[in-house]
Amino acid sequence: MQVQINSIHFDADKALLSFLESKLQKLTIFNDTIISGEVFLRIEKGDGKENKLVEIKLHMPGKELFAKRNAASFESAADTVIEALRRQIAKVHA
Repeated sequence: MQVQINSIHFDADKALLSFLESKLQKLTIFNDTIISGEVFLRIEKGDGKENKLVEIKLHMPGKELFAKRNAASFESAADTVIEALRRQIAKVHA
């Protein structure tokens, strides 16, 4: 699967990029027809602690899956987004 990671208005460090890449690659265990994934990382303005936003769009033949979540860290947000996408993949396969 080809993965494109976009960090909006900041530069994500290599550790975060490799973390996201490896998490997304694990989704191919559930469905090996995933063509590509697009990740958008944003830091939202505001006073809240959960200001890290992760959006992921997966491209599959004839389908697009999408999920986004906020959390206190990008890693935590990515974990919940990827879990949501895993459930969507399971529904597509069912």
